[in-house]
Amino acid sequence: MHLVCPHCEKTNRVPPERLDSGPKCGSCGEMLFTGKPIALSAAAFQRHLHQSEIPLVVDFWAAWCGPCKMMAPEFEKAAVSMEPEVRFAKIDTEAEQALAANFQIRGIPTTIVFRDGKEVARQAGAMSTAQIEQFVSMNL
Repeated sequence: MHLVCPHCEKTNRVPPERLDSGPKCGSCGEMLFTGKPIALSAAAFQRHLHQSEIPLVVDFWAAWCGPCKMMAPEFEKAAVSMEPEVRFAKIDTEAEQALAANFQIRGIPTTIVFRDGKEVARQAGAMSTAQIEQFVSMNL
């Protein structure tokens, strides 16, 4: 299976049975899964969306948003419990306004689940860790 490294953005091939064994990037040597959401630029988002073969869960947020700040630690906890079956990422809607507009983000936080390069589900508003895990699980 193909996975994009969260550190150097190179695509790696990893046997599915090795996902749970802490695979490292063949290019930079860093861990492919850190148990933390990764911050994505528009270009990095496209690579993770189209070159990785695991679902991508994205939190669209902004630094000035109170509910976004409340949800951030909950999103991190969900990443710890659900990786490596799912990649968790964050996109700052202030820094990536065109990307937010492209996905018609009307309110933040908005969480979107992508699978096979396509949006499969979206939920606006802050969620707890359990709600995030349930939302992701229901849509995989």
